Amino acid sequence: MKLAMIGLGKMGINLTENLIHNGEDVLAFDLNEDAKNSARNLGAEVMNDLSDVLSLPAPRIIWVMLPAGKPTNTTIDELSSILNKNDIVIDGGNSFYEDSLKHNEILKKSGIKFFDVGTSGGMSGANHDGNFMIGGDDEDAFKFIEPIFEGIAMKDGYLYTGKAGSGHYLKMIHNGIEYGMMQSIAEGFDVLTHGQFDYDNEAVAKVWSNGSVIRSWLMELAESAFAKDPKLSDLKGVMHSSGEGKWTLDEALKLQVPTPVIAASLMVRYRSLEDDTFSGKVVAALRNEFGGHNVDKK
Repeated sequence: MKLAMIGLGKMGINLTENLIHNGEDVLAFDLNEDAKNSARNLGAEVMNDLSDVLSLPAPRIIWVMLPAGKPTNTTIDELSSILNKNDIVIDGGNSFYEDSLKHNEILKKSGIKFFDVGTSGGMSGANHDGNFMIGGDDEDAFKFIEPIFEGIAMKDGYLYTGKAGSGHYLKMIHNGIEYGMMQSIAEGFDVLTHGQFDYDNEAVAKVWSNGSVIRSWLMELAESAFAKDPKLSDLKGVMHSSGEGKWTLDEALKLQVPTPVIAASLMVRYRSLEDDTFSGKVVAALRNEFGGHNVDKK
């Protein structure tokens, strides 16, 4: 099967390699020339312009792997004017599910099939044995593209979830859960670091990865990180976020579903972006005013 990959960033280039490894012919496009060269070196055919997707056999399959928001929105709009009826567009990025619903409506007007695909497993999963949550209104069209996912996903690592938007919705909730799990692991190691015993963090992560109740890929990644830097002393404790944790919390608030762990983990991420907070100063000042408690001054 031949398909186009639009966007050759960290995930897109690894997906390209995975697809080629599994026997797919890939027509690759990116605005960055170095990214194009990387795809060419993997064996992909490189496009000079987005309109080159028309060289694909019908029905054309175009996989968009771009940052959520304007880059994806603009590309979907352009594809809607280029492609023909029954062509297929896959958005494998981290788009907000409501944007995916809009993309589906835009493409549907031209008879183009749309699939929103939540992609998990990080760069290594994109490159080999990935995980995919696939939404899309046309089940027959999904059956047509299903062999692609069979080839690049881990066994039982893809799920067709039905209606358009449902794939990115599921990935959104997945990422909300991920926030809470990572925060819990981080807090546990923080307590160990401040406690009275001298633990080898890498060894702890390793033993917790083998047979314990909390074993997980995240724990294996913690082991890997501690192997490189036992105290993580080279890192700043700044936790950036892609937005999916906030989307999950917004959805929970809209549905009036309590998600205190996800909410707290998101707030901690926001706090990590600041060296100091005015709210912290206010609380410190109040404690000093009513109880004479000590305050730290710059």
